[in-house]
Amino acid sequence: MLTATYTLVALSVEQASVRLSLQSFQKSIQSMVTRQQTLTLSQLEQACEMLEQLYQACNWRKVELYLIPAVRQATERADRLLEELGRLNQSALALIRRVKAQVEAIGASGQAQAAAIGEAIDAFCQAMLKRLEKEEQELFGIARTVIGGEAWFNIANQLLTHDAEVAEARRAAQPGQPSRAAEPIALLPRSAPAAGAIQAMDIRVPDLHFRRRHRSLQRAAAE
Repeated sequence: MLTATYTLVALSVEQASVRLSLQSFQKSIQSMVTRQQTLTLSQLEQACEMLEQLYQACNWRKVELYLIPAVRQATERADRLLEELGRLNQSALALIRRVKAQVEAIGASGQAQAAAIGEAIDAFCQAMLKRLEKEEQELFGIARTVIGGEAWFNIANQLLTHDAEVAEARRAAQPGQPSRAAEPIALLPRSAPAAGAIQAMDIRVPDLHFRRRHRSLQRAAAE
C-alpha cells in the first residue's frame, strides 16, 4: 500500500494548490466588492479570464485525469459520488456562463454591479471548493479500498509521466522565457497599481501541446 499512500499524498498536494488559488481569488473578489459598487469592463474581462483558468485547472487535475477513471473502472460504489461531483462541476460552468452573460450585457456604461458579479464568482468558488472537499473526504477513501496494487502502480507512473509532459510542454512553449500560465494573475484594472495584485495566485494550466500529447498517450494505452 506504499504506492497508494504516495499517490494519494501527491494528489493531496495538487488539491491544496488548487484550493489555495480558489480561496485567494474568492477573497480578492470579496474585498473588491466591498470597496466598489461597480466593476469596470477591464475588471470584468480579467474576472472571466481567471474563472476560465481556475475551471480548466480543476478539470486538468490528476484526480480528474487518473484517479476518477480508475475508481469508476474498479467499482460501482462511487457512482453516486461521481455524479454529485459532476453536478458541482456543471454548476461551476453555469456560473462562468452567467458572469460572461453579465459582461456582455453591461451596455454602453462599461460597468456592472459588483454585488451581482461577486455573488456569481463566490458561488463558483464554493462549488469547486466543495468538490475538492468531497474528493478528499470521500473519493480518496473509496479509492484506497477498491483500487488494487497494480492499478496504484499504474496511476503513480501516470502521475510521473504527467509531470514530465507538463514540464516539457512549458520548456517548448517559449524557450528562455517564463510560461505565461505560471505568472500570478492580478484581478485589477490594467491601469491600477500593482500593489493590489493577487500575490498567492499561481494557476498552471496544461497548454494545447500537452493536451494533444496526453490524449495520444491515452489512446496508445487503450490499444
